[in-house]
Formats: sequence, structure tokens, C-alpha cells
Amino acid sequence: MTELVVLASPEGEAIGTADKAAVHTADTPLHFAFSAWVVREGTILLTRRALSKLTWPGVWTNSFCGHPGPGEATGDAVVRRAHFELGLTGTPELVLPDFSYRAEDSSGVVEHEFCPVYLFETTDEPTLNPDEVDSYAWAPAGDVLAAAQATPFAFSPWMIEELAHVPLREALLR
Repeated sequence: MTELVVLASPEGEAIGTADKAAVHTADTPLHFAFSAWVVREGTILLTRRALSKLTWPGVWTNSFCGHPGPGEATGDAVVRRAHFELGLTGTPELVLPDFSYRAEDSSGVVEHEFCPVYLFETTDEPTLNPDEVDSYAWAPAGDVLAAAQATPFAFSPWMIEELAHVPLREALLR
């Protein structure tokens, strides 16, 4: 089955769809996505992207990311991907509604996304989908923030850009 991403105008309007497998190239069009941070009892779930991923394989990042499908509410996509990638159930909370970014990895593949950021609270322990996630670690929120500041090159660019926003940092530390 073909997974579609929803393409976006610079003003944030949906303007069509494209095959997810074909859209991420050196000239990736702007599209809709989301980013999620799983939190539990003062800790954050960090994940290492599967080595088979097209973009940023093997890189440590926030808990999970994904794309809402055509006509799918972003919060529903967060719940769907939490279960698909990590076997988690929980509740998403929108923290950064207007986050967007553009980043190019060392292979030349570009991510270019309108990407609202969510917290995702759970009591579950992850069950990894190996096509999506190589490994994971729970870490205290303060330690994650310190590590990202000290060694930003060790994490995905969107994770570092997201952490530059005070509302997310405050939400992770509460």
C-alpha cells in the first residue's frame, strides 16, 4: 500500500499529495508532518532511527515522527504512529503548533516540513518496530536538554531546532 504525504503551500495550505517513498529527495517539497516527545515520570524517550531509514539513518532523535495522511487529523496520526513505531498507547498534547524546518542530511536528502510538536504521555514500555527504530533510551529531561546543548551534532537537526523553543523545554521539564 502506498503511503501518501500531504503537500503544503508556503502559507500552510494543503495543495495535493505525493508518495512518501518518492517525496524525500534532494528537492523535497514542503509537506505536513509532526514530531512527538514521549514522556513518563520526568523522563524522555529518545530513539535511534533504524539504519534502513532514508533520512538520518542511525541518528538519535526525539521519540518519533510521522506524517498525517490525507484527511487525517494530526493528533490522530500521532496516536497511529506511536503504536506503529513503538507499540505505545497514550495521549498527545500539542506544544508547538507552528514549528517548521528544513534540513539536509549528509547524503543530500532534504526534510522540509510543517511539523507541529507534541508531547505524548504513556505508562507503556516501548515495543520497537525494527523498520523504524533501532534502539531507545529513557533519560531524565534535564540530561537530554544538557546533552542536546553540549553535543547538538549527535542528534537529529529537528530535535535540536525543536529544543530551541521555550514552550517545549518547559513542557519537558514539568
